[in-house]
Amino acid sequence: MAHIIARGVSIEFPLYHMGARSLKKRLLASSPLRLRADDANRIVVSALRDLNFTISRGERVALIGHNGAGKTTLLRTLAGIYEPVAGELEVAGVIGQMIDPGAGLDMEATGRENIVLRGLYRGLGERESQILADEVADFSDLGEFLDVPVRNYSSGMTVRLSFAMATAIKPQVLLMDEWFLAGDADFMAKAEQRLGRLVEGADVLVLATHEMGIVRRWCTRAMRLEAGRVVADGRVEELLGPEAAPAKVAAHGA
Repeated sequence: MAHIIARGVSIEFPLYHMGARSLKKRLLASSPLRLRADDANRIVVSALRDLNFTISRGERVALIGHNGAGKTTLLRTLAGIYEPVAGELEVAGVIGQMIDPGAGLDMEATGRENIVLRGLYRGLGERESQILADEVADFSDLGEFLDVPVRNYSSGMTVRLSFAMATAIKPQVLLMDEWFLAGDADFMAKAEQRLGRLVEGADVLVLATHEMGIVRRWCTRAMRLEAGRVVADGRVEELLGPEAAPAKVAAHGA
């Protein structure tokens, strides 16, 4: 059964090019910006600190908080991109991630080749992967650019390809960052319908976004992060408050 369990999970990143005995290093180690010296006498930034939570099947969880709070870092940790330096993390279920548009893409391969490779990686046969490529090609509207190396794509084209690939195969655990909102209006109108179906079909959703309208529409639970810690966790209505009713315009008689 799909679920996520975090027990004391912490993530740290080393900061290089700082002398071990420098005044700058001593100042940084005592700063309030989540910096410290580790056992190897390196300055490290604590990106996530002692996270404990359980996300069960059927839950739709929004990660909210200011820029730098740790939302994307947590998504990448759940996806297996970052490995915790402390604690235990259990993610059960087939993971689908929409975190970084360029993640997992071979920039020298064409868009079509990338789609086939993704299908093979997910366990599809060659014929199934070719069918997947045709479906992604139709949805992405990339036309002849699908047979051009991805390194020649614009950022918008990369988003289209990544979005179409990520949403073509139904995952059990769906991890999403808000980059999927980038794109032209016509594509995003079509993309949001497809994404809504994917969200409904996933067993677990974890979404990092600043768009509270999306949080209210798609999520049932919210976790607020600050400085790498979860400072609030509860139902969306509890953390965001009731949704404001639309203002009524009084009618003016003659």
